[in-house]
Amino acid sequence: MVDIATRVYNHTWKIDPIVRSVLDTDFYKLLMAQTIFRRHRDVEVTFGIRNRTRRVRLAEIIDPGELREQLDHVRSLRLSRGESTFLRGNTFYGKRQMFSPDFIAWLEAFRFPDYELRQVDGQYELTFHGPWIETTMWEIPCLAILNELRSRGVTKGMGKFELQILYARAMTRVWEKIERLRALPNLSVSDFGTRRRHGFLWQDWCVQAMREGLGSAFLGTSNCLIALRREVEAIGTNAHELPMVYTALTDTEADFRDARYAVLADWQQDYQGNLLVILPDTYGTSEFLAAAPDWIASWTGMRIDSKDPIEGGEEAIRWWRSRGQNPADKLIIFSDGLDIDTIETVHRHFVGRVRLGYGWGTLLTNDFRGLTADGRLDPISIVCKVVSADGRPTVKLSDNPTKAMGPEREIERYRRLFKASARQAQPVLV
Repeated sequence: MVDIATRVYNHTWKIDPIVRSVLDTDFYKLLMAQTIFRRHRDVEVTFGIRNRTRRVRLAEIIDPGELREQLDHVRSLRLSRGESTFLRGNTFYGKRQMFSPDFIAWLEAFRFPDYELRQVDGQYELTFHGPWIETTMWEIPCLAILNELRSRGVTKGMGKFELQILYARAMTRVWEKIERLRALPNLSVSDFGTRRRHGFLWQDWCVQAMREGLGSAFLGTSNCLIALRREVEAIGTNAHELPMVYTALTDTEADFRDARYAVLADWQQDYQGNLLVILPDTYGTSEFLAAAPDWIASWTGMRIDSKDPIEGGEEAIRWWRSRGQNPADKLIIFSDGLDIDTIETVHRHFVGRVRLGYGWGTLLTNDFRGLTADGRLDPISIVCKVVSADGRPTVKLSDNPTKAMGPEREIERYRRLFKASARQAQPVLV
């Protein structure tokens, strides 16, 4: 096993580049990229980062030269022959050849496009503009780079023993959480922590710990490279990006309201089984479910993201019943800011009533809260989202107004057209 403390003490970026492969990304990115490749590859899209934790001034922690080195390194990456074979020949979600030959051929030739970087008021403005199929690939690597460079900036002055104690305490924390998870019956949990991980080596360690500590209750990891290296399942479905772009591209109010379902119609043509999981909260879960076509109720499950997990799960159960479905046959995946206390509470509330799954992210792979005296390693909430499509602004309303994104005028227009009800803003930890 890697001695993480020693590697952190000795590392240079050439030995430990933050992003090591085109596959050092989340599985849902590849699934969405294939759908984009088939239908919207020529749409021009801009992505940009947003640090919701404004008190952490990233431009004062991360050296711009180091940031450019890491971003430029990503632009030099290409899919290796072994990685291509993994995607071509492996079975994902019970299906062989999940990715079509023409998409794999595109991915083999893919190179990350250029970026724009500026510093504004102690923060970085990092944007990516170009064809949707190319810019979408930047989301996960750029977030991983920013989070790990922050971690490196904070730990740079620590000595060998201080680092050993830091990681020993963090490992103990993870293992204590795993021991609590063992007590939960019928548990299914996956690592969703690539975007905001403390570092690649640390995420890799967490996956190994989960695999050993939880056995079959650990389903796998969202990280494709770690899934390949550790021979575990690659886990993921889709994200808010798809309905945000689909909706922005519409020209009529009817198409505008129907775009969130057109996304799922395309997805259903491309995928099946446990990949048919609804993510309803882009413009409000309640509004989505009220107007949803009946065919969507036959899907495998639903992911509860920005809503209170108990409230969201109960709403899903009521909706399935209203559409003649048996909730006990349905899968609910919880994934928003999860930690052990929330997982325990949610599990005890719903176990036996639905099939349960948990996508455990930041507070698995970056929970260093309180492990430094000044809290400088506490995780932050940073995202990389699509901000425009073919020159039109994109919008996310969310069940939590704190997570709303887009120009204020457009947010208000979307609220009006979707008849979005008033929502209570909730703090966002990660």
